[in-house]
Amino acid sequence: MRLTQLNHDYFSQVISLGNLVHGENYLDDEKLEKIYQMGLKNGLNSSFVAVDAKDRVVGLRLTFCPSQWEIDKWCTPSQWPVAVETMAYFKCIAIHPDAQGQGIGPKLLAASIDVLKQQGAKAGVAHLWCQSPGNGAVKYFSKSGGKLVKLHDDRWLENCINDGYVCPICGNECHCQAAEMVIEF
Repeated sequence: MRLTQLNHDYFSQVISLGNLVHGENYLDDEKLEKIYQMGLKNGLNSSFVAVDAKDRVVGLRLTFCPSQWEIDKWCTPSQWPVAVETMAYFKCIAIHPDAQGQGIGPKLLAASIDVLKQQGAKAGVAHLWCQSPGNGAVKYFSKSGGKLVKLHDDRWLENCINDGYVCPICGNECHCQAAEMVIEF
């Protein structure tokens, strides 16, 4: 397994893996292109993929660099430990079910953090899916140094209504909770 910065060659595989792990219509070409652009700064890309020996994407970490993402109503910047202009955003992580438990998630996170530091970030915020199997998302982020800022109910409901997102737990009316968490680096 090797890590590489996200590029267009992997888009179709990233979309498939993102939708497999996070639910139908989570990613498409247009959404991924926008995400990709928000991770580019200073000639560096803060989003990464993990690929196996056959060049298949088995993991992904999509990340926005500081000052290139919109702070929305799901964010609590008044409780963040760093200035808004130095805060990155960890959009999502997905590991193929066959590749889980191999330490790929922490390696992807470390690779993103290394680039984010070079892009001027001092911390990263994420909205972790509390209903992930065994609450694995929050556990993984906490183990990596993440601190809880706030819990948000119905975080992805608007995505169901407006974008056709289908939650793997709730279907087309997601009532899952998100843990807004921050990692300083």
